Amino acid sequence: MSCLSPLGSAYESSVWHDAETVSGVRFRIAKISVGRRIDLARRIRDAGRRVEFLEAGSDPRDKLEAMVLASEIDRVYLDWALEAVEGLSIDGVEATPGAVIEKGPPDLTGEILARIRSECGLNDEQRKN
Repeated sequence: MSCLSPLGSAYESSVWHDAETVSGVRFRIAKISVGRRIDLARRIRDAGRRVEFLEAGSDPRDKLEAMVLASEIDRVYLDWALEAVEGLSIDGVEATPGAVIEKGPPDLTGEILARIRSECGLNDEQRKN
């Protein structure tokens, strides 16, 4: 039996993942494409350069600023790719991607961020270079 659509091949532009950190939760993240890669690069380009510059300094205030900027970049990744969340309520309300980012379980948010970065095809060492 073929899984082809009437138009030929089928492609899903996002993928669901079962959360490993919170039982019963799953989340959908966007897959990378040429257009999405360009959009993401534009969003994080300047902040990424600034983080590298600040991390190279010796002033503790620069290190703190680098941490803040790195967290802002993480937020861009989450906003850019997290499309849906199922099986989680926050403060008695069904969780939305925005709610997960703002006040969701940190372990889940970290897991989602790691999946997004993986979907983009970069590991930690590659992102540093």
